[in-house]
Amino acid sequence: MKPAAVAALGLALAAPALVLPPPAAAADPERGKALAVNRQKGFCLLCHAAPIPEERFQGDIGPDLAGAGDRWSPAELRERVAHARTLNPASVMPSYAQTHHRRQVGAAWRDRPLLTEAEIDDVVAWLATLRAPRP
Repeated sequence: MKPAAVAALGLALAAPALVLPPPAAAADPERGKALAVNRQKGFCLLCHAAPIPEERFQGDIGPDLAGAGDRWSPAELRERVAHARTLNPASVMPSYAQTHHRRQVGAAWRDRPLLTEAEIDDVVAWLATLRAPRP
């Protein structure tokens, strides 16, 4: 093989590595829990109860999050958090990744996602850890 052909082949093989984004940080259940209880960010406990006894004033509008990791797969959990109204158009739960089709969302969040993709991954990682106690 000619040197120019070898160089072109090497560049063609290396080029995708030059344009790929860096790998995302691994989702962290502890960060997800912190987001879920944060009353300025995720605020999941406004509508949901969760097995976090130290958190007072938990909601009862949405389903209890206890056992969420048993009821739904990580992919289903992600869809519910990121795009809640895809599954249930009448849901009062905001779609945390979208900026359209919003109702009852404060002005500060109206034109931007409520959580970043990485934050949604963290919340999903935490929800996936919520398992029913085994007898």
